[in-house]
Amino acid sequence: MIYVGGVPYAPDSQGMDYLIALMKHPALVSASNTFKSMPERKISVDENRSSEVSRSCKWVYLFQREFATVDPALVDLIGTDEATTCVGVVIRNREKGMISVAHMDFPDVVDIGLCQMLSLLSDRDSDSLLDVHLVGGFDDISSQYSDHSTKSHTKLEGYSYPLCTKIIESLSNRNEKFDIRTLHVLGHNTRWDSEGIAYPIFQGFVVETNSGSIVPASFDRTSRCPDEIIRSIRVTAWFEDPNWTGRLLETYDTETDCFVIAPCVWTIWQSRAALTRQCLSDTEILLTCSSSPSAEGPDFVDDIKRKWDYLIRHPDWREAFPSKQARVFQRNADGSWVKVKTVKKS
Repeated sequence: MIYVGGVPYAPDSQGMDYLIALMKHPALVSASNTFKSMPERKISVDENRSSEVSRSCKWVYLFQREFATVDPALVDLIGTDEATTCVGVVIRNREKGMISVAHMDFPDVVDIGLCQMLSLLSDRDSDSLLDVHLVGGFDDISSQYSDHSTKSHTKLEGYSYPLCTKIIESLSNRNEKFDIRTLHVLGHNTRWDSEGIAYPIFQGFVVETNSGSIVPASFDRTSRCPDEIIRSIRVTAWFEDPNWTGRLLETYDTETDCFVIAPCVWTIWQSRAALTRQCLSDTEILLTCSSSPSAEGPDFVDDIKRKWDYLIRHPDWREAFPSKQARVFQRNADGSWVKVKTVKKS
């Protein structure tokens, strides 16, 4: 069930029309304008780069299709970026302060993904409101509709609209009470250049766990840790592993403040495809590997090449996950991460 400002929200519409009506709500328009006016927070652990967080700050970073639930007593910040047609979903339990964040990429992960997010967050017997923030996606359809109030949305193209529609639909159909606080998606998160090409205004955010406040943010490669390459490969390898069908990727253990990268299988096809694609130009890589080639960040192509290089050198997934054991990383006192050796189960 969806609430806005603590009041139940149930317009006489469904699907895309429900989403469009919700985006026009004065409170959410105001919240989106406020979010849009905020400067983007830059997060890095590189001493040679400017960062707006202290080195003692503890954060959890999420890649595409990952989720994590964090305890404010252990984590200061949680966030994600590089979301063009993807949507970042934040759900916060007001009473406990616990926060779950997911980087959703396709509609088929929404239903199970919400169940995963809420498993450590929501008490079935509780009747309290859960704060929700949605950030990401942009107006990526090829044809712009001058009148969004029309009932015909069956031929909409793009990725952002179907994903946002599915998220709102799923929230509205659940028994929990979701109070939408931020809806900075689609048209609210879109800018156009002089040639009429659309781009997302923000591709990421970070949540301050103590207050639950959300601000635009970007992370550099040094702050997208730990285990950047393996976690990135899992994003593209999931479709070969039936264990992850319809699910968000497990990343983080809430109670121990450790990253636990659950095993993910990739086949020899991945390394062969990587070897074949090595000859592609940067433009061809963008067109082949991105849902929004014109909107990707400066690291996108290089990150793709680094993943391909790893797959070529390590075609067998068992090299990354010996004995099918998860990759576990503990946080050091200085905030850095160290890999922990796992013991084979008997």
